[in-house]
Amino acid sequence: MEWKRKTGRRALDIKEENGVVWLEFPGLSSTGMVHHGFSTRLGGVSQGKFATMNLTFTKGDNPEHVMENYRRMARVLKVDEKRMVLSWQTHTTNVRVVTEEDAGKGIIRERDYKDVDGLITNVPGITLVTFFADCVPLYIVDPVHGAIGLSHSGWRGTVRRMGKKTLEAMNLEYGTRPEDVIAAIGPSICQDCFEVGEEVAEAFGEAFSQTDLSRLYYRKENGKYQLDLWRANEIIFSEAGVAKENIYTTDICTHCNPQLLFSHRTVGTERGNLAAFLCLKEP
Repeated sequence: MEWKRKTGRRALDIKEENGVVWLEFPGLSSTGMVHHGFSTRLGGVSQGKFATMNLTFTKGDNPEHVMENYRRMARVLKVDEKRMVLSWQTHTTNVRVVTEEDAGKGIIRERDYKDVDGLITNVPGITLVTFFADCVPLYIVDPVHGAIGLSHSGWRGTVRRMGKKTLEAMNLEYGTRPEDVIAAIGPSICQDCFEVGEEVAEAFGEAFSQTDLSRLYYRKENGKYQLDLWRANEIIFSEAGVAKENIYTTDICTHCNPQLLFSHRTVGTERGNLAAFLCLKEP
């Protein structure tokens, strides 16, 4: 199947190994510090509406199939699934500091937290995992302090500046400075596909300057708006102090590629979930 890509963005690399297909950012790979990836629908063992690489345990898929999917992703990303740490996403801007004591939570151990949409760590070998089906994955790598962050940012998280909140948490915990980091805005719904109503447009109108709004959405004859979450998160990272040349934005939209990526806008809740993975390499 052919990927549909957007022009004017830094292209993602499409990787394949043993039938598993995933996406990588060259800008993150070039740091040499991390294992990372964004899953696709291809290469797993789930069936039906979850076919095939579903990575959520919460929608009724066979748990054994989901675990096998995690094992397959772990092998291709060269990480340990037993040391993964999963978010518990509820469209908050809460960020959890992940330590060695958290290893395996959400996958082989119960999570003792909830309402967590962002994860940060400086522990090599711990893999942060967040979930998606149109919302925006935010990857952050601090090569100076050896720390990483991975967050989920839908429109609510974007209005509340989840990228900035994650950077602030990393600064507080590890001394991370925005000017040092490499940031990536992962596969998610593009402006051409993301129609929103007046309520969402008003929320962005209150959160962004008038100058920015002209770049974030336009109003259509039907009274709806087409919203650009990618550009909104670029603005958030830039305003927080991340250098423009260190921000990498997806050229792949989830809704444009429904056979390759799960999309809530395409099929609603009857689907699996994609996942973002980020891990500091061990020495």
